[in-house]
Amino acid sequence: MFKKILIANRGEIACRVIKTARRMGIQTVAVYSDADARAPFVQMADEAVHIGPAPAAQSYLIAEKIIEACKQTGAEAVHPGYGFLSERTSFAEALAAEGIEFIGPPVNAIAAMGDKIESKKLAKEAGVNVVPGYVGEIEDTEHAVQISNDIGYPVMMKASAGGGGKGMRLAYSEKDVREGFESVKREGLNSFGDDRVFIEKFILNPRHIEIQILGDKHGNILYLNERECSIQRRHQKVVEEAPSPFVTEKMRKAMGEQCVALSRAVGYYSAGTVELIVSGADPSGESFYFLEMNTRLQVEHPVTEAITGVDLVEQMIRVAAGEKLEMTQDDVKIDGWAIENRVYAEDPYRGFLPSTGRLVRYSPPVAGWEDDGAENPDNLNGRRGIDGIRVDDGVYEGGEVSMFYDPMIAKLITWGKTRDEAADKQIAALDAFEIEGLGHNIDFVSAIMQHPRFRSGELTTGFIAEEYPEGFTGAATSEELKVKLAAVAGFVATARSDRSRRISGQLADPTDPPADWTVTIDKTDYVVVLDEDVVTVNGEEVELALEYTPGDRLVEAEVDGEDLGIKLEITRTGFKMTTRGAIHKVDCLPTRVAYLSQHMIEKIPPDLSKFLICPMPGLLVALNVSEGEKVEAGQPLAVIEAMKMENILRAEKSGVVKSVNAKAGESLAVDAVILEME
Repeated sequence: MFKKILIANRGEIACRVIKTARRMGIQTVAVYSDADARAPFVQMADEAVHIGPAPAAQSYLIAEKIIEACKQTGAEAVHPGYGFLSERTSFAEALAAEGIEFIGPPVNAIAAMGDKIESKKLAKEAGVNVVPGYVGEIEDTEHAVQISNDIGYPVMMKASAGGGGKGMRLAYSEKDVREGFESVKREGLNSFGDDRVFIEKFILNPRHIEIQILGDKHGNILYLNERECSIQRRHQKVVEEAPSPFVTEKMRKAMGEQCVALSRAVGYYSAGTVELIVSGADPSGESFYFLEMNTRLQVEHPVTEAITGVDLVEQMIRVAAGEKLEMTQDDVKIDGWAIENRVYAEDPYRGFLPSTGRLVRYSPPVAGWEDDGAENPDNLNGRRGIDGIRVDDGVYEGGEVSMFYDPMIAKLITWGKTRDEAADKQIAALDAFEIEGLGHNIDFVSAIMQHPRFRSGELTTGFIAEEYPEGFTGAATSEELKVKLAAVAGFVATARSDRSRRISGQLADPTDPPADWTVTIDKTDYVVVLDEDVVTVNGEEVELALEYTPGDRLVEAEVDGEDLGIKLEITRTGFKMTTRGAIHKVDCLPTRVAYLSQHMIEKIPPDLSKFLICPMPGLLVALNVSEGEKVEAGQPLAVIEAMKMENILRAEKSGVVKSVNAKAGESLAVDAVILEME
């Protein structure tokens, strides 16, 4: 077994690998950029080596710096995590040339399966179903249009070397192809150093199901069941679960055996994932097609660990060291259900715009996952976290989410005996997950967990677009929940008033705090009265149990038998209460003065429609118009790159460009004015 390994990655996955290596008695080496000098993974590792500036192209993507760090520290092997160099054949070859073990699959497998075009050819030759498409070289935009017209819309344009949702565009028409083809090429070149693109038919009502593969260097290859990853936004996975609510035992066996055969054809070993697109319209499950194989560890691997008990990182290290798998296919079981939500730095209330900045407050629902190997059969040696809640992260309160890397803040994994139990644990854990200082998607994923369609298991990759066509404004809130929130608001307001009356030096004697409140939620008034141990809302008694001390940000209450976790923020006239996937602006005034609020003058926001405003911090990649040019509503005006993704900004209305305030190549702050319309 290795004595020392280097992790050629950062953030959450670097922490994940370090924890398992530590349990195995293996020393670890971290490499870090300027932006990550104070990151948790750097502190956790036994040694750390600085490898360059913040941009990944100048640090984490330079193989020579990784190899030099190995030589400097005596690391015998490298775990690449996911992203960065994890699927780069040149990196694995360079390590081999230096006698350093690559904790991953063989070079030939990475080469064969890592290239989407070549892997499709190989799969087709092996008799595996593949999605109809064009797998040759595409010359230019006109050629792309011709191919798309021949295949028939809709089509998907993908960067050949892409992954993680990067370098992908869905086109429903020739216009979409003309607009998106060059962007796909640029994203492929910028993120992966390869601008080749392929085009394939887009399967309507598709489900994204993937099979986890694990093999050793002695010819043993297993499949560790499936993961359902259909809930995606812009082809980036948001929710993953294992097993899939769609897959039957017969389907699982057919998919698994076919994926094992494909893996065997390329001599695969280590962990890997075969991604399939499955027609949700075919309940037989026979209509599944090979998409690609990710020759690395997946972000969503914890859900597989939670239901099988297999530590995938540990197995990767053991396989790289030459050990045989100790399990057989018959040993792979399914115990319970696991769901993972990716907590991203993005603002779902503003069209999911990337959000960067400092984590002013970061308090997960349970302590970060520790791979302590504690013998606990119900917890599978800790892989199910604490009471079925596991947080994998690599950030800290006071740290910064940088524009240079992926926007994921943490992964929240829950395990339950049933799918509903795992989803319920997600909702409760998300309510208790405190993040302040930047936008995040906690409310959004909580809304998904509560959505009737999610609960039914009727999922497709179009779920988010279909269920939130006008964007996200918060989860639907029942009248019963509003009554409960009103009761909590009245209690908190009384507690705050009680504290205020105790302040010394007041002109008059302390008065009793108000106990009769008018609470306004979503323009509906609720009269809340506190009388000794009785709380009523609109005259109806509410059973309320909670502890609150002025200053508490999180209130845990039991209201009419329901446990609620409510994030609380004080406002001038009440509170901002966040729970169950929605933010509620709550006005809370003593009833004797509440009627006066109707006389307050409403402030009208200024009209900003004539300005094109940068919606996020990012790089202005392209400016498509110039001063004096006439534009039409919906016309692309500029392209902003942030968090490794390109975003097209369009004209909201027709007009003429009055002035241009920025130029291509500039880094822009959020709300910077790019141009003004007449």
